[in-house]
Amino acid sequence: MAIPNVKRYRITKPDGSDSATIMAVLPKGADVDAYVKDASERFDWKVWSESKAAHYRIRVGQQKQRKSK
Repeated sequence: MAIPNVKRYRITKPDGSDSATIMAVLPKGADVDAYVKDASERFDWKVWSESKAAHYRIRVGQQKQRKSK
């Protein structure tokens, strides 16, 4: 079941080279621009880029599968 009132926000690296999406529930009257700016500064970009690189590995060739008896 999904969490109600969750919105997606696009954040960018401080140098502007990459972007990520975060999901948050903000209270009424909250300053969305200030939240997004603060979140992009506190976001762990190094771990995010390592995770992204590990996720998109290119498989070279196929391994032969054996049937176990």
